[in-house]
Amino acid sequence: MFALRRLVSTSVRNGRSAHTLPDLPYAYEALEPIISRDIMLKFRNGRSAHTLPDLPYAYEALEPIISRDIMCLHHQKHHQAYVTNYNAAEQKLKEAIEKGDVSAQIALGPALRFNGGGHINHSIFWNNLTPKSTEPSKELCKAIINSFGDAAKMREVLTAAAVGVQGSGWAWLGYETRTACLRVATCANQDPLEATTGLVPLFGIDVWEHAYYLQYKNVRPDYVKAIFDIINWDDVSERYKKVHGC
Repeated sequence: MFALRRLVSTSVRNGRSAHTLPDLPYAYEALEPIISRDIMLKFRNGRSAHTLPDLPYAYEALEPIISRDIMCLHHQKHHQAYVTNYNAAEQKLKEAIEKGDVSAQIALGPALRFNGGGHINHSIFWNNLTPKSTEPSKELCKAIINSFGDAAKMREVLTAAAVGVQGSGWAWLGYETRTACLRVATCANQDPLEATTGLVPLFGIDVWEHAYYLQYKNVRPDYVKAIFDIINWDDVSERYKKVHGC
């Protein structure tokens, strides 16, 4: 819970006149796209710190596709760093909001986008993968056919997008709510898919080198090809079901 809300509650408990949470001098969405409306609402309503989620499988479970060493480094070091830095940026944002320092709020936008995006992306990524053999649901298969023609074409398009990302970033299979179709898109660095493109993320391929270099060196195409063997279609299908309502 944030200090400002603690101050309000403590004052009431101690018998002092109740303080009220001051109104923002602008609408919650006024700082978009630098800081989203959702983040602003969270700070006004109070929230606890982000934490590193547990993996839904052992670090060695995805071998030989992704080695234990990569998974340990990727999860414990890289994802943890995004969580730590995201919490630090949110703390600074909270303080800037309490002070009414709009310039400081805007200046924190890149840190929130990068580290918040890294936390969002990786939280999806871990659940998108599994050591088990899974298949897309009938509903998702139908959507893939309607959007791409067949599963092979979807894989071809997503593979080309992932291999073609310049530098670091992500390739995504996403859902476009306006057309109810599936789309492939890429995002640079840790930019989150939905906030960047409007597409709802279903399945993502992390093509930062830390995701594969220890094992695949600089041969990204081999990593991208292999990752299709460990897609958690149960998770992807469930994400599709939630967003499509089927």
